[in-house]
Amino acid sequence: MASQGGEWTLLLFCFSFVWETVPWKINRNATEPTPVVIWHGMGDSCCNPLSMGFIKKLVEQEIPGIYVLSLEIGNTIAEDMENSFFMNVNDQVNLVCNILSKDKKLVNGYNAMGFSQGGQFLRAVAQRCPSPAMVNLITFGGQHQGVYGLPHCPGVSSHICNWIRKMLNLGAYSSPIQEHLVQAEYWHDPLNEDLYRNKSIFLADINQERGVNESYKNNLMKLKKFVMVKFSNDTMVDPVASEWFGFYKAGQAKDTYDLQESVLYQEDRLGLKAMDKARKLEFLTTNGDHLQFSKEWFINNIVPYLK
Repeated sequence: MASQGGEWTLLLFCFSFVWETVPWKINRNATEPTPVVIWHGMGDSCCNPLSMGFIKKLVEQEIPGIYVLSLEIGNTIAEDMENSFFMNVNDQVNLVCNILSKDKKLVNGYNAMGFSQGGQFLRAVAQRCPSPAMVNLITFGGQHQGVYGLPHCPGVSSHICNWIRKMLNLGAYSSPIQEHLVQAEYWHDPLNEDLYRNKSIFLADINQERGVNESYKNNLMKLKKFVMVKFSNDTMVDPVASEWFGFYKAGQAKDTYDLQESVLYQEDRLGLKAMDKARKLEFLTTNGDHLQFSKEWFINNIVPYLK
């Protein structure tokens, strides 16, 4: 007959085995919604009641019990807005990766929604930081091949944008501007592709312009769905084709190519061709101007990806 100490040892062993193998320990409850992470665009903030605050509440209303994290880049709303212009994008991505990795509510994965520049920023998160796992990525007017122009900015930020235009014209690819001006980090000059490839510290990197980082490719391909929303009457993103990974043809700024015509796709440098064939890419369009869509359109076209 085993001693009392041996019985306790056996009991603890059995309890440990059961604890390590029961499915509910490692998996989300089947009825628990997948959390959502939101990243706002230029000149916006995490909690503007007319933009990200509205989206957050709408998702919470449509999917009861869901956890929605609207990212704040900084310690205050004002700082969050300022950082959308002046904080190095790579530093922002690193900060967000750290925030997500420490959020216990995201440990089993999350869906992501990026608005305007927040779209390519969250794509960088998917490529660089696979844990916790991003399930679906939805970008709204994201400039995936960058921009070659800055037509206008939101509301009170117009004076900042006038200054940014001057800086971009002076030298978008100079080191000080690349390091400290967010919009320069996804500025894509079709008239000087070599300069863009060699000097862009953010976009050229995540778009595999200087070589193929296999981890970027493999991590992005883990997405269940990559949804890109294009605004057909967009007057802010130049060219609008960038929202679906298209851009101006090299050497001019008039005619554009689409994703399937790009070297990025044809050489499958980022896995987009394989994802397309696996039906993981979704191309949505709406007739509004930049980030303009109805509540009904969002509920009918976006919420299903979040459930």
